Amino acid sequence: MKSIKSYAAYAAEKPLAPYALDRREPGAKDVEIEILFCGVCHSDIHTARNEWGATQYPAVPGHEIVGKVTRVGESVTKFKAGDTVGVGCFVDSCGHCDNCKDHQEQYCENGNTQTYNALEQDKKTLTYGGYSTHIVVTEGFVLSVSDKLPLEKVAPLLCAGITTYSPLRHWGVKAGHKLAVVGLGGLGHMAVKLAASMGAEVTMLSRSPKKEKDAAELGAHHFKLTTEKDTMKELANTFDFIIDTVSAEHDYNEYLALLKTNGVMILLGVPPVPATVAPGQLIFGRRSLVGSLVGGIKETQEMLDYCAEHNITSDVEMIRMDQINEAYERTLAGDVHYRFVIDMATI
Repeated sequence: MKSIKSYAAYAAEKPLAPYALDRREPGAKDVEIEILFCGVCHSDIHTARNEWGATQYPAVPGHEIVGKVTRVGESVTKFKAGDTVGVGCFVDSCGHCDNCKDHQEQYCENGNTQTYNALEQDKKTLTYGGYSTHIVVTEGFVLSVSDKLPLEKVAPLLCAGITTYSPLRHWGVKAGHKLAVVGLGGLGHMAVKLAASMGAEVTMLSRSPKKEKDAAELGAHHFKLTTEKDTMKELANTFDFIIDTVSAEHDYNEYLALLKTNGVMILLGVPPVPATVAPGQLIFGRRSLVGSLVGGIKETQEMLDYCAEHNITSDVEMIRMDQINEAYERTLAGDVHYRFVIDMATI
C-alpha cells in the first residue's frame, strides 16, 4: 500500500478535511496516475453529505480526473509513464454481461464500479476518488487525453462532457435539428457547446435573464425566458429535442408541450422527488420522455477525441484543495461558471 494525500468527507454534516489514503500498488494490468486536476461535480456534494443515503465514510469524492501516468503494470500495453490520461465516473465493470460486451459499461448489468464510494468488482474493496494526489486504475478504464487543450479545462469533460455528448450521439442530433437546453450549469453549458458544434439550432431555456449573454457566448442561437407570460405558448411544438439538465423539482409537462411530433425530451438531471407526467403529453404527439447516463469507455474516448478536434472544453474556475468546502456552497448557490476544478498541486 502507498499512503498519499487526499481530502475526505468524514460525516454528512462535517466539512471535507485532509485524509491519508492508502492506494494499492499497481498490479499487472494497472496504471498509476498522478492527478493534476479534478473537477467538482454535484454528485460529489450529494455523496459527501449522504444525500443519496449510501455514503461510506471517510469518502474521497472526485470523478473528473486528468493526470500523468507514473507507473504501469507489466501487462499494460496502451499506456506508458509520462502519458496524459483521464479517469471518469467508473473504474471497472463485470466485463461479461451484454452491455459490457457492447461497450456500454455504464449500464453494466452486474453493477459497474464507480470511481468513489463504491465497491471494486471483488465486492468488498471500497473505491476512493480524485480529490487525491494519485489513483490506480485498471488499464481498460483509463482514457487517453490530448495535450492540445488546457488540461484543467478538459477534466470536467470526464463527467459533464460525456453526460451530454452521449445522448446527443445516441439520438443522432445533427444539422437541421432544433434543440433546447434547460438549465445553464455544468451540464447545460456543455450541452450548448456540443449541440451547436454538431450543427443543431440551439435555444437556451432559462428562468434568469442574466444568463442570456453567457448562452450566446457558449454557442446558443436563441434565448427564451420561461418566466415570461407567453414564452411557453409561443414555443409549443417547436423542438426536435430538449435536453433537461435541471436537478430541482420542476414540471416536465410544460416542456413536453414544446416538442414537435416524435420529439424527444432527454433527462440528465435527477430531481429529489418523483415527477408527475400527463400521458396525453406523450400520446397526442408521439413524444418520448427518456433518460441518459454517461457513456461507456469507447464513447468517452470518442468524446475526448471529438473535443480535441473541435477545440471544446469546459468553462472552469480553478480552486485550491483547501477551498473545496467554499466551492461546495458556491455550487449549491449557482455561483460558478460553470465548473470548479481543483489544482491538485495545492493539496
